[in-house]
Amino acid sequence: MELVIGTKRWSTWSLRPWLVLKRSGLPFTETLVELRQENHMSEAAIRVHSPSGLVPVLKDDGLVLWDSLAISEYVAEKVPALWPSDPTARAMARSAAAEMHAGFQSLRGECPMALDVAPKPTDLSPATQKDIRRITALWNEMLDRFGGPYLGGTWSIADAFYTPVATRFRTYGVRLSDYGDSGAAGQYCQRLLETPEFREWEAASQ
Repeated sequence: MELVIGTKRWSTWSLRPWLVLKRSGLPFTETLVELRQENHMSEAAIRVHSPSGLVPVLKDDGLVLWDSLAISEYVAEKVPALWPSDPTARAMARSAAAEMHAGFQSLRGECPMALDVAPKPTDLSPATQKDIRRITALWNEMLDRFGGPYLGGTWSIADAFYTPVATRFRTYGVRLSDYGDSGAAGQYCQRLLETPEFREWEAASQ
């Protein structure tokens, strides 16, 4: 398998399936396309691999997948342990991943992933603060229900999808205690940033 990704400092969409593939233990190669090149050079370089003109893209024996959630689900077909074994935990982890995949537009726009930026407290809009409150509540609920240390108990695709969120909270100085966290969500946020897989990605991004 070949995973085509964008610049590691910025590409949250690429980080998610990369983490999934790393956790799967399956062999894959990595092709990196630098984003934000002038004269549409990034788009041209991506088009060679992707029908959508976007990254990430997974190529496997003639199959081309161009969406981070679709890629993650495809890998989970090969390695089912990438979702929790408990049906309830698995269903809720899938729901949480889907909510991240489609939602939280204000947080995405106002707080892009920037692994090359030093953390700094930032004044955030009411819409972004609403997103943070929802994420905090979701994390607290799932950690309490399934006992942690990850959202569905064991590490899953849902945790891959929220790892870029953890980087945003760090970069923009978000204190989850200001958003209703009793402590579990903040600890989980830090746990995501300390996984060996994310540390490998972050080191390479520098």
